[in-house]
Amino acid sequence: MSLDFNVKNAVTRRYSVRTYEKCLPDGELLKKLLDYAAGLQNPFGPKIRVQLIEKETAANGEKLGTYGVIKGAKLFLGVTVADKPYAMEAVGYDFEKLVLYAASLGLGTCWLGGTFNRSAFAEAMEIKEGELFPILSPLGYTSEKKSLTEKIMRKTVKADTRLDWQDIFYEGDFSNSLTQGSTDYAYALEMLRLAPSAVNKQPWRVVVCGDKVHFYKKAMAGAEISAVDMQRIDLGIAMCHFDLAMQEQGMAGHFEIAKPEINAPDGLEYIASFIMN
Repeated sequence: MSLDFNVKNAVTRRYSVRTYEKCLPDGELLKKLLDYAAGLQNPFGPKIRVQLIEKETAANGEKLGTYGVIKGAKLFLGVTVADKPYAMEAVGYDFEKLVLYAASLGLGTCWLGGTFNRSAFAEAMEIKEGELFPILSPLGYTSEKKSLTEKIMRKTVKADTRLDWQDIFYEGDFSNSLTQGSTDYAYALEMLRLAPSAVNKQPWRVVVCGDKVHFYKKAMAGAEISAVDMQRIDLGIAMCHFDLAMQEQGMAGHFEIAKPEINAPDGLEYIASFIMN
């Protein structure tokens, strides 16, 4: 699938929108977005299913709620995926690509993992046997006026800040920090650095070894230990940003499970590697 949008513009434009205007996107724009969603392909295998939820209540009459986190939204995008290895990375990669595309169309979104009424939305999603329902996002036009809840949440998680290069990027192994001026991957890594993550934890750690870029997940206190691992979704988001930026520069590569011989500190789990073609 072609990119169909400028990566840097979409990355810098996208943020977690929690307050929405009453006016809804028109049918043509929604069709464009859903057609794009239907064509999504990720490098990890599992196919995600994206469904537009337009109802305010589930079939059983239960109110679709987000515990006060989201204000004004009437439309939601629900995501399901088969419970398979690398399902969460697939969700992160594919849905973030859709989120960035939505941003390029002028639409706001917000990744929701635990802050929605899962049972009510699950009813509306008509989940199939063997599927997981890890993520939901409101969809619509951003309100110029943020709610008090949104202002507090953004301040609490320091939503507009990111870790510095030396804290997340390394060269050769984890003993050498990587600097922007010393790598051909500077643009792609910077787009990765700006990626969103659950509660802005930024659990990704990256080691550049020549034509290979290895991605690791740093364990964070309070992370869910279940089939729905939000940090693995975060790694999928990060790898999406990196891959799209590489594609935009014409630097072709692919992801694979390479199992590099790198001595990783405790608390780091190897996820996958990007290898230049």
